[in-house]
Amino acid sequence: MRPPKKTIHVISSWIRRQPPKVKAFLAVVAGMVALVLLRAIVHDHDNLFIAAEAVHSIGIAVLIYKLSKEKTCAGISLKSQELTALFLAVRLYCSVVMEYDIHTLLDLSTLAATLWVIFMIRFRLKSSYMEDKDNFAIYYVAVPCAVLALLVHPSTSHHIMNRIFWAFCVYLEAVSVLPQLRVMQNTKIVEPFTAHYVFALGVARFLSCAHWVLQVLDSRGHLLTALGYGLWPSMVLISEIVQTFILADFCYYYVKSVFGGQLVLRLPSGVV
Repeated sequence: MRPPKKTIHVISSWIRRQPPKVKAFLAVVAGMVALVLLRAIVHDHDNLFIAAEAVHSIGIAVLIYKLSKEKTCAGISLKSQELTALFLAVRLYCSVVMEYDIHTLLDLSTLAATLWVIFMIRFRLKSSYMEDKDNFAIYYVAVPCAVLALLVHPSTSHHIMNRIFWAFCVYLEAVSVLPQLRVMQNTKIVEPFTAHYVFALGVARFLSCAHWVLQVLDSRGHLLTALGYGLWPSMVLISEIVQTFILADFCYYYVKSVFGGQLVLRLPSGVV
Protein backbone atom coordinates (compact mmCIF):
# COMPACT_ATOMS: atom_id res chain seq x y z
CA MET A 1 0.00 0.00 0.00
CA ARG A 2 1.29 3.46 -0.90
CA PRO A 3 2.15 5.59 2.16
CA PRO A 4 -0.46 8.30 2.89
CA LYS A 5 2.09 11.12 2.72
CA LYS A 6 3.20 10.05 -0.77
CA THR A 7 -0.40 9.83 -1.95
CA ILE A 8 -1.16 13.31 -0.59
CA HIS A 9 1.99 14.66 -2.27
CA VAL A 10 0.91 13.21 -5.63
CA ILE A 11 -2.57 14.73 -5.28
CA SER A 12 -1.27 18.13 -4.20
CA SER A 13 1.25 18.15 -7.08
CA TRP A 14 -1.55 17.37 -9.55
CA ILE A 15 -3.74 20.15 -8.12
CA ARG A 16 -0.85 22.63 -8.25
CA ARG A 17 -0.37 21.96 -11.98
CA GLN A 18 -4.00 22.74 -12.81
CA PRO A 19 -5.07 26.12 -14.24
CA PRO A 20 -6.84 28.61 -11.93
CA LYS A 21 -10.30 27.77 -13.28
CA VAL A 22 -9.85 24.07 -12.49
CA LYS A 23 -8.56 24.90 -9.00
CA ALA A 24 -11.59 27.12 -8.39
CA PHE A 25 -13.91 24.35 -9.59
CA LEU A 26 -12.23 21.80 -7.31
CA ALA A 27 -12.51 24.20 -4.37
CA VAL A 28 -16.24 24.65 -5.01
CA VAL A 29 -16.75 20.88 -5.27
CA ALA A 30 -14.80 20.29 -2.06
CA GLY A 31 -16.88 22.93 -0.31
CA MET A 32 -20.13 21.38 -1.49
CA VAL A 33 -19.04 17.92 -0.34
CA ALA A 34 -18.11 19.35 3.06
CA LEU A 35 -21.52 21.05 3.31
CA VAL A 36 -23.31 17.78 2.54
CA LEU A 37 -21.29 15.99 5.23
CA LEU A 38 -21.97 18.72 7.79
CA ARG A 39 -25.68 18.67 7.00
CA ALA A 40 -25.75 14.91 7.61
CA ILE A 41 -23.61 14.94 10.75
CA VAL A 42 -24.72 18.13 12.55
CA HIS A 43 -28.45 18.11 13.26
CA ASP A 44 -28.73 21.55 14.87
CA HIS A 45 -26.98 23.80 12.38
CA ASP A 46 -26.96 26.74 14.79
CA ASN A 47 -24.19 24.81 16.56
CA LEU A 48 -21.98 25.46 13.54
CA PHE A 49 -21.99 29.19 14.29
CA ILE A 50 -21.10 28.49 17.92
CA ALA A 51 -18.34 26.17 16.70
CA ALA A 52 -17.04 28.92 14.40
CA GLU A 53 -16.77 31.34 17.31
CA ALA A 54 -15.13 28.66 19.45
CA VAL A 55 -12.53 27.89 16.76
CA HIS A 56 -11.80 31.62 16.44
CA SER A 57 -11.22 31.70 20.20
CA ILE A 58 -8.85 28.74 19.88
CA GLY A 59 -6.93 30.66 17.21
CA ILE A 60 -6.59 33.64 19.54
CA ALA A 61 -5.43 31.25 22.30
CA VAL A 62 -2.67 30.03 19.97
CA LEU A 63 -1.51 33.62 19.50
CA ILE A 64 -1.55 34.21 23.25
CA TYR A 65 0.60 31.10 23.73
CA LYS A 66 3.05 32.36 21.09
CA LEU A 67 3.32 35.80 22.68
CA SER A 68 3.67 34.39 26.20
CA LYS A 69 6.16 31.61 25.50
CA GLU A 70 8.23 32.91 22.60
CA LYS A 71 8.19 36.59 23.65
CA THR A 72 7.89 37.74 20.06
CA CYS A 73 5.10 39.03 17.85
CA ALA A 74 7.02 38.63 14.57
CA GLY A 75 4.70 37.64 11.73
CA ILE A 76 1.53 38.87 13.44
CA SER A 77 -0.42 41.76 11.93
CA LEU A 78 -1.37 44.37 14.50
CA LYS A 79 -3.77 45.90 11.98
CA SER A 80 -5.67 42.63 11.58
CA GLN A 81 -5.97 42.37 15.35
CA GLU A 82 -7.28 45.95 15.54
CA LEU A 83 -9.84 45.28 12.81
CA THR A 84 -10.86 42.08 14.61
CA ALA A 85 -11.28 43.97 17.88
CA LEU A 86 -13.35 46.62 16.07
CA PHE A 87 -15.82 44.23 14.47
CA LEU A 88 -16.05 42.15 17.68
CA ALA A 89 -16.78 45.28 19.73
CA VAL A 90 -19.50 46.36 17.30
CA ARG A 91 -20.94 42.83 17.13
CA LEU A 92 -20.90 42.62 20.93
CA TYR A 93 -22.85 45.87 21.17
CA CYS A 94 -25.38 44.63 18.60
CA SER A 95 -25.69 41.33 20.43
CA VAL A 96 -26.39 43.05 23.75
CA VAL A 97 -29.03 45.44 22.42
CA MET A 98 -30.60 43.12 19.85
CA GLU A 99 -30.32 39.45 20.87
CA TYR A 100 -28.48 38.69 24.11
CA ASP A 101 -27.50 34.98 24.06
CA ILE A 102 -24.53 32.58 24.15
CA HIS A 103 -22.96 34.41 21.21
CA THR A 104 -22.69 37.51 23.41
CA LEU A 105 -20.52 35.65 25.92
CA LEU A 106 -18.37 34.10 23.20
CA ASP A 107 -17.82 37.49 21.56
CA LEU A 108 -16.95 39.05 24.92
CA SER A 109 -14.29 36.45 25.69
CA THR A 110 -12.82 36.64 22.17
CA LEU A 111 -12.76 40.45 22.29
CA ALA A 112 -10.98 40.42 25.66
CA ALA A 113 -8.35 38.01 24.30
CA THR A 114 -7.88 40.09 21.14
CA LEU A 115 -7.41 43.28 23.18
CA TRP A 116 -4.77 41.47 25.23
CA VAL A 117 -2.93 40.49 22.02
CA ILE A 118 -3.06 44.12 20.84
CA PHE A 119 -1.69 45.31 24.19
CA MET A 120 1.20 42.84 24.01
CA ILE A 121 2.12 43.84 20.45
CA ARG A 122 1.87 47.59 21.08
CA PHE A 123 3.68 47.73 24.41
CA ARG A 124 5.33 44.55 25.74
CA LEU A 125 6.71 43.12 22.46
CA LYS A 126 6.90 46.23 20.32
CA SER A 127 10.58 45.64 19.45
CA SER A 128 9.73 42.44 17.55
CA TYR A 129 6.73 43.91 15.69
CA MET A 130 7.34 43.85 11.92
CA GLU A 131 5.81 47.25 11.20
CA ASP A 132 7.42 47.53 7.76
CA LYS A 133 5.74 44.25 6.70
CA ASP A 134 2.38 45.19 8.22
CA ASN A 135 1.80 47.86 5.56
CA PHE A 136 -1.85 47.30 4.63
CA ALA A 137 -3.81 50.54 4.99
CA ILE A 138 -6.83 49.58 7.11
CA TYR A 139 -8.92 52.50 5.84
CA TYR A 140 -8.97 50.66 2.49
CA VAL A 141 -11.34 48.17 4.11
CA ALA A 142 -12.87 50.07 7.06
CA VAL A 143 -14.18 53.01 5.03
CA PRO A 144 -15.78 50.93 2.24
CA CYS A 145 -17.39 48.69 4.88
CA ALA A 146 -18.86 51.72 6.64
CA VAL A 147 -20.18 53.18 3.38
CA LEU A 148 -21.64 49.82 2.34
CA ALA A 149 -23.29 49.46 5.76
CA LEU A 150 -24.97 52.84 5.30
CA LEU A 151 -26.31 51.75 1.91
CA VAL A 152 -27.15 48.08 2.56
CA HIS A 153 -28.26 47.01 6.04
CA PRO A 154 -31.05 44.92 7.65
CA SER A 155 -34.64 46.04 7.31
CA THR A 156 -35.73 44.68 10.68
CA SER A 157 -37.63 46.60 13.37
CA HIS A 158 -34.47 47.57 15.29
CA HIS A 159 -33.19 51.14 15.49
CA ILE A 160 -31.57 52.32 12.25
CA MET A 161 -28.15 52.85 13.87
CA ASN A 162 -28.16 49.35 15.33
CA ARG A 163 -28.97 47.92 11.91
CA ILE A 164 -26.12 49.90 10.33
CA PHE A 165 -23.70 48.73 13.04
CA TRP A 166 -24.84 45.14 12.46
CA ALA A 167 -24.12 45.42 8.73
CA PHE A 168 -20.77 47.11 9.39
CA CYS A 169 -19.49 44.29 11.59
CA VAL A 170 -20.62 41.67 9.05
CA TYR A 171 -18.75 43.39 6.22
CA LEU A 172 -15.66 44.18 8.31
CA GLU A 173 -15.36 40.61 9.58
CA ALA A 174 -15.24 39.38 5.98
CA VAL A 175 -12.08 41.38 5.20
CA SER A 176 -10.42 41.77 8.62
CA VAL A 177 -7.82 39.10 7.85
CA LEU A 178 -6.44 40.92 4.78
CA PRO A 179 -3.65 42.78 6.70
CA GLN A 180 -2.49 39.45 8.16
CA LEU A 181 -2.39 37.93 4.68
CA ARG A 182 -0.36 40.95 3.49
CA VAL A 183 2.22 40.33 6.23
CA MET A 184 2.53 36.69 5.17
CA GLN A 185 2.73 37.74 1.53
CA ASN A 186 5.60 40.09 2.37
CA THR A 187 7.56 37.56 4.43
CA LYS A 188 6.74 34.40 2.40
CA ILE A 189 7.66 32.31 5.45
CA VAL A 190 5.06 31.71 8.15
CA GLU A 191 6.15 30.31 11.50
CA PRO A 192 4.02 27.53 13.06
CA PHE A 193 1.93 29.44 15.62
CA THR A 194 0.94 32.17 13.18
CA ALA A 195 0.07 29.50 10.60
CA HIS A 196 -2.07 27.66 13.17
CA TYR A 197 -3.88 30.91 13.99
CA VAL A 198 -4.67 31.78 10.36
CA PHE A 199 -5.76 28.20 9.66
CA ALA A 200 -8.10 28.41 12.67
CA LEU A 201 -9.56 31.58 11.15
CA GLY A 202 -10.08 29.72 7.87
CA VAL A 203 -11.90 26.87 9.63
CA ALA A 204 -14.01 29.35 11.61
CA ARG A 205 -14.95 31.23 8.45
CA PHE A 206 -15.97 28.01 6.71
CA LEU A 207 -18.11 26.85 9.66
CA SER A 208 -19.81 30.25 9.81
CA CYS A 209 -20.45 30.15 6.06
CA ALA A 210 -21.79 26.57 6.34
CA HIS A 211 -24.11 27.68 9.14
CA TRP A 212 -25.75 30.36 7.01
CA VAL A 213 -25.97 28.26 3.85
CA LEU A 214 -27.48 25.27 5.67
CA GLN A 215 -29.89 27.48 7.60
CA VAL A 216 -31.14 28.92 4.32
CA LEU A 217 -31.54 25.42 2.86
CA ASP A 218 -33.30 24.11 5.97
CA SER A 219 -35.76 27.00 5.97
CA ARG A 220 -36.27 26.70 2.20
CA GLY A 221 -35.25 30.32 1.81
CA HIS A 222 -37.51 31.67 4.55
CA LEU A 223 -34.46 32.73 6.59
CA LEU A 224 -33.64 35.29 3.91
CA THR A 225 -37.08 36.80 4.39
CA ALA A 226 -36.57 36.87 8.16
CA LEU A 227 -33.32 38.80 7.68
CA GLY A 228 -35.20 41.51 5.81
CA TYR A 229 -35.77 42.50 2.22
CA GLY A 230 -33.68 44.13 -0.48
CA LEU A 231 -29.98 43.40 -0.93
CA TRP A 232 -29.16 42.69 2.73
CA PRO A 233 -29.94 38.92 2.84
CA SER A 234 -27.80 38.34 -0.25
CA MET A 235 -24.98 40.49 1.17
CA VAL A 236 -24.88 38.37 4.33
CA LEU A 237 -24.34 35.21 2.30
CA ILE A 238 -21.86 36.90 -0.02
CA SER A 239 -19.85 38.18 2.97
CA GLU A 240 -19.68 34.68 4.45
CA ILE A 241 -18.56 33.18 1.13
CA VAL A 242 -15.94 35.92 0.63
CA GLN A 243 -14.50 35.22 4.08
CA THR A 244 -14.14 31.55 3.24
CA PHE A 245 -12.51 31.98 -0.17
CA ILE A 246 -10.08 34.66 1.05
CA LEU A 247 -8.43 32.02 3.25
CA ALA A 248 -9.03 28.93 1.09
CA ASP A 249 -5.68 29.11 -0.73
CA PHE A 250 -3.71 29.53 2.48
CA CYS A 251 -5.55 26.63 4.15
CA TYR A 252 -4.65 24.39 1.22
CA TYR A 253 -0.93 25.10 1.62
CA TYR A 254 -1.22 24.77 5.39
CA VAL A 255 -2.73 21.27 5.15
CA LYS A 256 -0.14 20.30 2.54
CA SER A 257 2.66 21.55 4.80
CA VAL A 258 1.33 19.71 7.87
CA PHE A 259 1.00 16.40 6.02
CA GLY A 260 4.44 16.96 4.54
CA GLY A 261 5.91 17.23 8.03
CA GLN A 262 7.09 20.82 7.61
CA LEU A 263 7.04 22.99 10.72
CA VAL A 264 7.55 26.25 8.84
CA LEU A 265 5.10 27.12 6.07
CA ARG A 266 6.73 28.53 2.94
CA LEU A 267 4.29 30.22 0.60
CA PRO A 268 4.94 30.28 -3.15
CA SER A 269 4.55 33.49 -5.13
CA GLY A 270 0.96 34.54 -5.76
CA VAL A 271 -0.50 32.92 -2.65
CA VAL A 272 -2.58 35.19 -0.37
